[in-house]
Amino acid sequence: MTTAENVASALLRIKAVFLSPEKPFTWASGIKSPIYCDNRLILSDPEARKVVENAIAETVKREFPEAESLMGTSTAGIAHAAIAAWILDKPMGYVRGSAKDHGRNNRIEGRLDPGTKVVVIEDLISTAGSCIDVVDALREAGAEVLGVVSIFTYGMKKGLDRLEAANVKNVSLSNLDALLEVAVKENYVSPAAKDAIKKFRDNPSDESWFAAI
Repeated sequence: MTTAENVASALLRIKAVFLSPEKPFTWASGIKSPIYCDNRLILSDPEARKVVENAIAETVKREFPEAESLMGTSTAGIAHAAIAAWILDKPMGYVRGSAKDHGRNNRIEGRLDPGTKVVVIEDLISTAGSCIDVVDALREAGAEVLGVVSIFTYGMKKGLDRLEAANVKNVSLSNLDALLEVAVKENYVSPAAKDAIKKFRDNPSDESWFAAI
């Protein structure tokens, strides 16, 4: 299997990505979603963790060979950045959601000298807003952000457009299309459910995807 398929299979096995088109989840926005993603579960499964962290390290080496440091997103990307940085023998830090209100008022934790070439490690890309916020904070601090390595992406148009507008290169280990192919092959969902979930991804606010199941 490809890296995308290997990672997808691991995520499905540990239910880090959970597909439930018949009983959809409700997002904070009120949108009903047939998919739920919790990549924090990767850390609790040594086998899946090994697959994912080695894939992150290999992706950084392949796509961003000039990288000098890894920066995790808070909080989900921190552990993944730390493990991948250990594998690569590189410095690591992370970016808080907002600056601390005490001490040195840091938003960026860990050493970051101006001009350092960094790669952001993110667990999930959906609409990409939080990821771009991290990239902006690093750029403002003087870092040269080479790009982002994320574990999984839905491939939503809004997220893709935002990344392009912000001039951010994202490389995801796996994506919804690859995951759905594996999900059908391994009998997690039916072909009809696969088509319904893709329809949701392409237009999340249109609930007509229910009819495709």
